[in-house]
Parts: sequence; C-alpha cells; structure tokens
Amino acid sequence: MSVALQAVAEGVVVPVRVRPGSSRESLAGVHDGALRVHVHAPPEGGKANKSVVAVLAKAFGLAKGDVEILAGATSSQKRVLLRGATLEICRNRIAELTGDGR
Repeated sequence: MSVALQAVAEGVVVPVRVRPGSSRESLAGVHDGALRVHVHAPPEGGKANKSVVAVLAKAFGLAKGDVEILAGATSSQKRVLLRGATLEICRNRIAELTGDGR
C-alpha cells in the first residue's frame, strides 16, 4: 500500500497517523494510505505534535520550520506539509525508511 501524497505549490502534503506514547520515535510503515509515525511524547499540550514535526523533519532532511501540521492538531490523523519537498523525494524516502510506500 502506498501513502496518499499530494503535491501542492509549497511542497508535499502527507497524511500521517500518529501513535503517541510509543517506546521509540520512528516512521513505522504505512496504514490506510497514511504514514505511521510513533513518538514518545504524550498527546497533551501539543507535545506529540512537536515530536511528530521533529521526527518528520529528521526523516526527510528538512528543518523543523519546513514541517507544518495543516490539519488534525488534536487528532491522531493529521495532514502535514513538507515545505520544499517533491513527490519523488518523498516516495523514495518513505520506501527507504519503511520498506513500503511505493
């Protein structure tokens, strides 16, 4: 199954499914067209969202300022903008990191 990436003028929008309170921080595969992201932080006070931004920035080689949660700030399902990214780069990186995504 692949991630339902969407190219926009500013970069790529990635649907993300977050699992807060996880034992490790990582990209954990693909589920229902969304990239699964596991983070240590609890889902309170925006802590998990900050961790999601940090994990995605590191995974895609972006600055934290280039990763923006567009929708789902209080949900485990989010839409995240990777500013300056391309579809090709995102697809390749997701495949590398998860063994999935194509």
